[in-house]
Amino acid sequence: MPYTNAPSRRIVLIGYPGVQSLDLVGPLEVFSMVNRSGAPVAYELILASEDGGEIICNSGLRLAGAVALADLPGEIDTILVSGGDEAAVRRARAGALPAWLAASHGRARRVGSVCSGGLVLAASGLLDGRRATTHWGFCDEFRAFRPAVKLEPDAIFVADPPFYTSAGVTAGIDLCLALVEADHGAQVALAVARNLVLFLRRAGGQAQYSAALTIQAAAASRLRKLIVEIVGEPCGDYSLPELATRAAMSERTLSRVFKQETGVSPAAFVESARIDRAKALLETSDWSLARVAERAGFGDTSGLHRAFRKKLGVTPGDYRDRFGPADWSRSARRGPPG
Repeated sequence: MPYTNAPSRRIVLIGYPGVQSLDLVGPLEVFSMVNRSGAPVAYELILASEDGGEIICNSGLRLAGAVALADLPGEIDTILVSGGDEAAVRRARAGALPAWLAASHGRARRVGSVCSGGLVLAASGLLDGRRATTHWGFCDEFRAFRPAVKLEPDAIFVADPPFYTSAGVTAGIDLCLALVEADHGAQVALAVARNLVLFLRRAGGQAQYSAALTIQAAAASRLRKLIVEIVGEPCGDYSLPELATRAAMSERTLSRVFKQETGVSPAAFVESARIDRAKALLETSDWSLARVAERAGFGDTSGLHRAFRKKLGVTPGDYRDRFGPADWSRSARRGPPG
């Protein structure tokens, strides 16, 4: 694997009592895998906590040898704050860590967080006015706690340099793979992903979960049948007049009730369902983009491109390059039936 000739980068992984173990160990394994896969040593890894010593994770796992924040070396490349359970995060927010981050972030090239660690980083004030994400289960608390942050609740990770935040738990691995790619190139990052036996190396624009399924679960019974039909066959006729007829409501009433119960307009939900279907087809088939657009309900490739650019920030081709079955030979790949 090719490596840059840059000197070893110092990565500081910060934990606290009640931290989620995978939020620490996942990033640790990504960076250490780079070190084990080639020479020279690419990263110097330091486990740190407010007082140093032993960190007891919320699973009971005990991690020894943490360096106290006050004893960290002066020059740091990357700081990553890990997440934990609700009580642990609240204690960390009220402790000395946010003030240390506010005072020390200038020492680092990059500062980031994993999972609910985003709330600890936000407590420092450093994310105010910036884009960020966190675990979907902490989004409401995050908004209430720090409304000045531009929260992106459905992203796997968000880069707003020099700050980098990731969604829940394993999304920290995706973030760290992206950091490795930025440091050493795509070939190294992909090799690490393969060695960790990761099925996909997800980009920041990929959603944490299906918005369509979340809306379906929240909707009342009078809309649920309609929503199931849209999700099951997103290429149907779902104009507002047609939807109103199916729901036995006026167009105005349907629009009001749909937005009230799901939080989105009927048109936005239809587009979301079509994007989900297109993503699934791009991930599992070698169909042409024209065929994907048709079977997802976009009609043509221009509509597909506009939707992906608007919602995901990438083209359908870029999405397939990241998440498609690139390791299959074209002769072995077949699209789903139909």
